Amino acid sequence: MTSTVWWNRMVGEFVREAGSVEPTPGGGSVAALAAALGAAMASMASRLSQGEAFASFQTSIGETLETMNRLTRACEELLEADIRAFEEYMRALKLPKESEEEREARRTAIDEAAMGATGVPLRLVQVCLDGLRNAERIAGCCNKHVVSDLGIGALLFEASAQSAGLTVRINLRSLRNADLRAQYERQMTAMLQEAESLKTQVLRTVHSRIAGH
Repeated sequence: MTSTVWWNRMVGEFVREAGSVEPTPGGGSVAALAAALGAAMASMASRLSQGEAFASFQTSIGETLETMNRLTRACEELLEADIRAFEEYMRALKLPKESEEEREARRTAIDEAAMGATGVPLRLVQVCLDGLRNAERIAGCCNKHVVSDLGIGALLFEASAQSAGLTVRINLRSLRNADLRAQYERQMTAMLQEAESLKTQVLRTVHSRIAGH
């Protein structure tokens, strides 16, 4: 069962710890929280787009709400997973390196920990993409009174994706396998480009609806 030690703490406590000298929670966990807040905004926009006035859009609205619930749970898991991955990486760095055998074992442990620390933020980028795709799906039909909140959700999703991308890039430096580094880099770049494009599409619709077009 996934630990929710950090997820269940008060926001103020999380913010204080994130700003302290302690290494966790760090950027990856903060990005996961931002994505969860993005999902919350999209959830609210969906919940307030129920009823007869939105009857013809209920399939899209309902599926988006279901997706946001799933993404919120994923953010909870990824927030905790990022902390565990970083702690595993720090443990690998502290392994002995006196002999050649110890150095090789340490190097292998660092590689494995770096892959884990890279995989977590990559999964977060995918979560953000899912959120943005669904936000784009309902941007034109959700309740106009909360369309700005949906736009805020899109901004948070994209900011989270870009933030997770920075975490991926710094962790990739620890991988010895150049081909694997390049593969991760290509995958991340394509995902971030899509995230930026989706955010732009959502905001274009949001601004248009706010203007009454």
